[in-house]
Amino acid sequence: MFQPLYVAATGLAAFQDELLNITNNLANAKTTGFKRGRTEMESLFYIEKSFKDELQQALGEGIREVSPEFGTGVRVAATPKDFVQGTIETTNNPLDIAITGEGFVQVRMPDGSLAYTRAGNLHADNEGNLVDPNGHLLEPPIVLPEGTTAVVIQQDGTVLVSVSNQLTQSDIGQITLAKFSNPGGLKSIGQNLYASTESSGDPIVGNAGDEGFGVINQYALEGSNVDVISEMMRMVMVQRVFDTITKAVSSYEGMLTSLERMKQ
Repeated sequence: MFQPLYVAATGLAAFQDELLNITNNLANAKTTGFKRGRTEMESLFYIEKSFKDELQQALGEGIREVSPEFGTGVRVAATPKDFVQGTIETTNNPLDIAITGEGFVQVRMPDGSLAYTRAGNLHADNEGNLVDPNGHLLEPPIVLPEGTTAVVIQQDGTVLVSVSNQLTQSDIGQITLAKFSNPGGLKSIGQNLYASTESSGDPIVGNAGDEGFGVINQYALEGSNVDVISEMMRMVMVQRVFDTITKAVSSYEGMLTSLERMKQ
């Protein structure tokens, strides 16, 4: 009797999760290097019910068995990230970098593990270490010498610096990139960072400009790839579906109420 309510409940839960995902996308429409998430749904198991006995009672013997399948609802199967390239925006900060093409900047987390990001708004900490916006060290680490007056980051990630306004430049390291066979399988861990999983595969580390890797652009940042208009349209569609399911639940509750009154 209450199966329709259960099916409706699964729909409400699934579309509520999608609405939260859309809201998160819109909230990060201006976040550097942010990648929009999408909601993938799948149907729950189907159940098979036989009506042979009911038909024989109503129409007599000789009725073949009828066993239609009934769905039991829907659920969110995955919320992968869409790693389509975001818009490249020019800045006036020499420590801003944008990756054009595949690849992630590697950073070292406080627990020693590696995380990956597309956000290239780097800065130097008090000790001269290049760090991401959250203060995590690049991997491998790069340290700006004391008295650095100019920084040049080449497209292959090589970092050149001038000290005390000298004309000569020194090579202090190279920003390496990591890529994955299935970036959609990366796990979001907050702060615009991702962790590798079995689904994403192990990271493949290389230099920018190598085959299969993107290039690094200095004085630039990759913007969010969220399309605000598309997300707003999707939000309206989800809200309408949500309202439709809610009305169906109310109608079914009204039918149950009427049935109870008829029994009295």
